[in-house]
Amino acid sequence: MNAAVLALIVLALFALGYRFYSSFLARAIFSLSDDEGVPSRQFEDGVDFVPTRRHVLWGHHFASIAGAAPIVGPAIAVIWGWLPALLWVSLGTIFMGAMHDFSALVISLRHRGRSIGEIAGHVVSARVQALFLIVISFLIWVVLAVFAFIIGTLFTSNPGSIFPINVQIIVALGLGWLVYRRGVGMFLPSVVGYALLLVAIFYGNAFAAAFPVITQISVFQWVWILLIYSFVASVLPVWLLLQPRDYLNSHQLVTGLVVLTAGLIVLRPTIVAPMVDLAPEGAPSMIPFLFVTIACGAISGFHGLVSSGTTSKQISCMADARPIGYGGMLAEGYLGLLATLAATAGFATAAEWHSHYASWGAASGLAAKLDAFVSGGANFVASLGIPVDTAKTFMAVMVIAFAATSLDTGARIQRLVIAELAEAYSFKPLTNRYAASLLGIGAALLLALTQGGGKGGLALWPLFGTTNQLVAGVTLLIVSIWLQRLGKPIVYTMVPFVMVGAVTAWAMVGNLIDYYGNFDEFWLLALMGSTILILDVWITLEGLRVLLKGRS
Repeated sequence: MNAAVLALIVLALFALGYRFYSSFLARAIFSLSDDEGVPSRQFEDGVDFVPTRRHVLWGHHFASIAGAAPIVGPAIAVIWGWLPALLWVSLGTIFMGAMHDFSALVISLRHRGRSIGEIAGHVVSARVQALFLIVISFLIWVVLAVFAFIIGTLFTSNPGSIFPINVQIIVALGLGWLVYRRGVGMFLPSVVGYALLLVAIFYGNAFAAAFPVITQISVFQWVWILLIYSFVASVLPVWLLLQPRDYLNSHQLVTGLVVLTAGLIVLRPTIVAPMVDLAPEGAPSMIPFLFVTIACGAISGFHGLVSSGTTSKQISCMADARPIGYGGMLAEGYLGLLATLAATAGFATAAEWHSHYASWGAASGLAAKLDAFVSGGANFVASLGIPVDTAKTFMAVMVIAFAATSLDTGARIQRLVIAELAEAYSFKPLTNRYAASLLGIGAALLLALTQGGGKGGLALWPLFGTTNQLVAGVTLLIVSIWLQRLGKPIVYTMVPFVMVGAVTAWAMVGNLIDYYGNFDEFWLLALMGSTILILDVWITLEGLRVLLKGRS
């Protein structure tokens, strides 16, 4: 099967989904209006609530939700064949993921920019709010520790990416100052800044060779550096670093998608992976595990946290929720598609692919997943005449940019979640943004340091996919209850809730059986997974009780 043809087909489906389905949701379900007030203008504070132009906020939102997960997930899920991964990424994005992100954004806009966890308290109960915020905090805790390790790993294996990533931070600070303090338009400075970033990519390897000391920084040391940076980023005003950096990142990421697509069209590679493989060596059952292995590339609870945690506080016009919430997820779905194609058509031969995906153990390691995307994507880019080494640096910078924006945004969301919990229980010290950030980043650092090399977060990473999807399911349930009270149809949110909730609970139970069967080795995963599942069932039952009571 030709990978370029598949990419064009899915692009056409995404375009149709945006044109018709998102328009229907905006008009008939959410009743969006340009005249409606938004939290960024009602509560503008210059730190979190900042009215932002649509194209700038779209860049921030897309870069924040598009972390490493939509790359890592498909790069392992293709072990079951390219067709199941492709169907889940395309149809899941249109009817579940994009709708989930869109609805989480709208409900937050209608609740003074509150997070979905706090909204749960208003829609269901104060108890559900506390339980849901605990689950959310656990999810972000793992994301912070693991993403810091991922970026540190990529820095050590691709030292040419260190220089351009740091150039990007410096340019972002300058861009934020120019736009918000000097009144300069965003577009031209961002184009200049992006040009500097591209130049830095081409000189990344030369810089690393000229300053070999940076190549001697270990992953462990990078974890410290990155989490300290995340603390600073989480307390700075959103306009100074987070927003302009994500806007610059969106240029990089969109360019990456365009270049990868162009490489696909020029190269027209044939997919060398099997269409379907129901029994790969050592792999769990495709159903339900496909739906949690590919999380962020199809539907993701973390996206709802971004939508209701940071994006809703910056939207300057209610109508912007559609292109940002729904459209941003379509862009991430396309990234998931390209990751799928890179991991199935980026290999020279079928034998090479089968060697990489010989078994679940061979393909499921973090390094193997990242290498499948970086190497496969670099082959696409190299077809445009770009040197392979430069193409690999470009791909590595792209992955790091995705992961770094999620790290920044995750740190800010964790700060807000801790502050919301502290406010709910009247613990005033932690409502301070510096104290809340210190607790959130400090906990992530402790988790990372529980294993050598800063990889402690990997001990809990197997719970990420299921926890992430459970959060998505609860978010859809909360939105359904809210829509029911407004007299709106709930079938468009309840069907995805039932599907995602069922397969995720199934996968979690399957994992727990394995963990308890090898309790001496997996006791931490067994206990933490059991806790997350119990909390999810508790939250879901209370939500369903409220939903059924509303119907009666």
